Amino acid sequence: MLKKERYKTFIDHFEENMPVAETELSYENPFQLLVAVVLSAQCTDKRVNIVTQTLFQHFPTPEHLASTHFDELFPYIRSISYPNNKTKHLIGLGKMLVEDYNSKVPSTVEELIRLPGVGRKTANVITSVVWNQPNMAVDTHVFRVSKRLGLVPQNAKTPLEVEKQLIKNIPSKYVHKAHHWLILHGRYVCLARKPKCEACTITHFCRYFEKTNKLQAKASGELES
Repeated sequence: MLKKERYKTFIDHFEENMPVAETELSYENPFQLLVAVVLSAQCTDKRVNIVTQTLFQHFPTPEHLASTHFDELFPYIRSISYPNNKTKHLIGLGKMLVEDYNSKVPSTVEELIRLPGVGRKTANVITSVVWNQPNMAVDTHVFRVSKRLGLVPQNAKTPLEVEKQLIKNIPSKYVHKAHHWLILHGRYVCLARKPKCEACTITHFCRYFEKTNKLQAKASGELES
């Protein structure tokens, strides 16, 4: 299957079967989403949603984060991975939003990555989810699934390489949804250690499945002989 055909098949399938694809993080405004995404680094969305339910009651605005201190904020996020660093990041993030951005979450990747705790992946998530900008956040799921499907070359070594390949080949109007298609498929079907190929509906264009079947067929033939 040619790359162009593979991408078209990928988009057609998910557009038909998952026309609405959204983040599983709970939020009510861009500020809450920004905080949730910062907390979600190497942590599950489920855990983040539990924590933010209380966190946002006590720190609903950038001003609240900017005026707090470490010992006050830390207990609210102590069950999150890397709570020390994330506590410092959130306080710094709040201060910068207040001082540099009039308490508004900026809408460009370049501005967002200036904020403490915000890297390119987080900035891409915010601009994609909030403003539907054609930016592709590459987390472990997107990195794994896009390579298994054959959307990007196996020799793509970094998230940025994968991001560039996906942006290049996915029409801009689908990019913000394709990000979630890949994440959700990786989270629930194409698992890292043991992908659920038997329950997968896209094995007909999956390079990993094709390769695995060939190896199994070869091994079976060798055993029979």
